[in-house]
Amino acid sequence: MKTSFKIDGWDDLEKTIKEMEKLPQKCVTNAAKDGAKIALAAAKAKAPEDSGQLRKGVILHGEKKTVTGKKVYDIMMDPAMNDVFVKEVKGKRYYYPASQEFGFITKDGKKTPGKHFLRDALVDNKAEIENRVVERLAKEIDKVMK
Repeated sequence: MKTSFKIDGWDDLEKTIKEMEKLPQKCVTNAAKDGAKIALAAAKAKAPEDSGQLRKGVILHGEKKTVTGKKVYDIMMDPAMNDVFVKEVKGKRYYYPASQEFGFITKDGKKTPGKHFLRDALVDNKAEIENRVVERLAKEIDKVMK
């Protein structure tokens, strides 16, 4: 016994999916950047403030290599500020932002916990970032589809 069925609107759905495959990369890039800006603002706000250099040094960096339909942004420390961030003590090099993010061991052997300002910028804002990306992507798709 053979059973068949028909889904109303299937042809329209297939057509829409094929059109979406032709979306310009800028749609994805703009959406990803909007979400990344939330994490960037949060990381700057959460960065420990002594001299203000950590806050100043948190930047948004887009990956150079892109795959169509994908864009990745890093929230990272500005490599141009390494002269400020890299410290040398008794021949050993230390990266100040890493010690603040992950913690460090003091001279007397005690562990100073990290502030996790970069990690928490993403974790604490995950839902807001996802929503912003989806909203912006939907707007970009609407623009292109019209």
